[in-house]
Amino acid sequence: MNEVIGIIIAAVLCWLNFVIVDTYFGLPEQPGVRGAGIIGQDVEKRGGDIAGGFFQGNITCSPDASAGTLLASIGYLVLGIPGGIIAAFFVFIGNRLCADPGYAGTCGSLTATCIIFICSFLGMTPEMFIVGMVIAILTVMGISQTKASVILGKVAKKFNRHARE
Repeated sequence: MNEVIGIIIAAVLCWLNFVIVDTYFGLPEQPGVRGAGIIGQDVEKRGGDIAGGFFQGNITCSPDASAGTLLASIGYLVLGIPGGIIAAFFVFIGNRLCADPGYAGTCGSLTATCIIFICSFLGMTPEMFIVGMVIAILTVMGISQTKASVILGKVAKKFNRHARE
């Protein structure tokens, strides 16, 4: 598979994986760890969506599905499927260290491992998913936090996971 096309597909799959998993586990509803509330309120003050801000704050302050997807891609590159499972274990430990009560990161690692395995039959490599996940994280955290929070807020509303206002 062409590398550029593979990276674009991987970025879309990674973005969908971590946004859907994190939204399903309620990251947009409330700050789950210390610091996430401050980030959410700051994003809202700048014209963003509070639910998207909580989402961004939660992924900044604890290893959720974004970190899980990235670590699973790296683990899969190094050891194959066992590497993705080991990554899920490390994310689980990281969540406990951050006093994060959820399992979004662990589930994100496991779903990413499955996605990478399935896509390997299409000629996609773990390297494409590593680059794709960096791009996906950049779209949520690095380009425009305010605009990304609005998109994340719309996703949260579709999942009925928007912040209680």
